[in-house]
Amino acid sequence: MTFVTRLLGAAALGAFALAATPAAAQDTTDALLLKLKEKGILSDEEYAALMARKATQPAPLASQPSAVPSGNSAEAPQRAAAERLDDRKLVRTMDSGVGLMIGDVALKFSGSVNGFYVHDNGDTATAANTVAGGLATVGKNSSSIRNGLLPGFLKVDVSTTQGGWDVGAHFGMYPGINSSLGNSGANGAGAPQALQTSGIDFRQTYLTFGRAGFGEIKAGRDIGLFGSDAILNDITLLAVGTAAGNAAPSNTSLGRIGLGYIYTDFQPQITYSSPKFGGLQFAVGVFQPLTTIGQSEVNGTPGFQAKITYDMAPTDGGLGAHAWVSGLVQRHDATALLPAYTGRAIDMGAKLSYQNFGLTGYYYTGTGVGTIGLFLLSADANGRRRNSDGFYVQGTAGFGKFTLGASYGESHLSLANGEAVSTLVRRNASWVGQLRYGLNSWVTLIGEYTHTMAKAHNGNDASSDALAAGAILFF
Repeated sequence: MTFVTRLLGAAALGAFALAATPAAAQDTTDALLLKLKEKGILSDEEYAALMARKATQPAPLASQPSAVPSGNSAEAPQRAAAERLDDRKLVRTMDSGVGLMIGDVALKFSGSVNGFYVHDNGDTATAANTVAGGLATVGKNSSSIRNGLLPGFLKVDVSTTQGGWDVGAHFGMYPGINSSLGNSGANGAGAPQALQTSGIDFRQTYLTFGRAGFGEIKAGRDIGLFGSDAILNDITLLAVGTAAGNAAPSNTSLGRIGLGYIYTDFQPQITYSSPKFGGLQFAVGVFQPLTTIGQSEVNGTPGFQAKITYDMAPTDGGLGAHAWVSGLVQRHDATALLPAYTGRAIDMGAKLSYQNFGLTGYYYTGTGVGTIGLFLLSADANGRRRNSDGFYVQGTAGFGKFTLGASYGESHLSLANGEAVSTLVRRNASWVGQLRYGLNSWVTLIGEYTHTMAKAHNGNDASSDALAAGAILFF
């Protein structure tokens, strides 16, 4: 032990010797050593050694009783001290993150808040720029103070190890800054009016259990497998992207949703994730079957999703990689208005990083899955499936605290076999340019320009331009 440790030990033993009675000495010394251990002055090993040494010290003759009762009165102080020394009853700060350890249970908090000024300049409304399902703004110019693609969020994670299993409970609340109309929910129609409030989108409620060599089971509501890496690697996730509904914003913008990928969504599920085999990992799951948007289905079978990922940690030269392939399949049972059909989709992507530079490429294709959101515009009125596909490419470059980013993406929706030509959207696309400045480890300042284009199968088209400036905070 160090000189400081020996000195602290001597002081503790001195307090023991000066106490009026053996019981008082035991109580005083135990409390002092425990306090030193809790403050980190004594390591676990040093604390154990001092306790062992103290146990061998005889009580001073002046205070030594002629007889020690064998009843509970003599054992009570020792039991009380033992209870205070039980690690399961201690509260400690965590090594990293915002949270604490309560015995062997970790309680973690994480969150984000953002706000942007957005000016959206769209085409003047005419018959020639009507596109059903188009994402370019058509109508008057608008300004707003709004959330970006992310609303705010607060996540709470409680985890521990029980019976050899790592278990956890996870909750994710996603409140925004914009008002919602009536009971339309956090992501419903915006209502920029007095006396309105913002809703809370409780996207995540799930449990996990797993252990080394087994993998992990997840049950509850969380982000899906298909399409999740597309949005999580998109630079507009930190900003705004396409500013649909800017005149009366809800708590999320579109980012690149429907302009390069289909939104993965947060869905009820039971999924299994394997252990990592080197950099390779896979996940499979059964999902709540989603209805075709606009239809009232009762589906007899669940949806199925799967994903394979590969990660290569950055080498000494700074080269790193993340690649993925995911897919989904779901049968939609017939309704009075829509025959039965099955939707299928697959996507793939890769993100390469080298020092302060990044390059991302992504592609998806499917039939009967629609565009923008899962099973939106996925079939015509006769139940004939529409094919869809899309892609985006993206690059980033860091220079000190500044990061430049740019991306381009498209989503396509085909007519079903035999479907008549109409104003149905054929393509949504956008260009995005972005500048980020890392003010500190929590706050990032962001400026962004987005040019959005929509084109219909009958030749109609529309475009809009959005400028955004704001900040996002993570902790």
